[in-house]
Amino acid sequence: MTRKFTASLAIAFLATLILFDQATAKLNPYQAPPAFAFGSGLASAGGFCGALPQ
Repeated sequence: MTRKFTASLAIAFLATLILFDQATAKLNPYQAPPAFAFGSGLASAGGFCGALPQ
């Protein structure tokens, strides 16, 4: 296998994965968490190992 074939295969796989994700995702921007919420008071979802207990 050559580099050209392997790179083409990898790009095709990534393109297929992106297309599959776009086709199956039901995005709702009105219920999505904010991308940056500095100082908003919102608690983060999930855990963070370095978080101090309250």
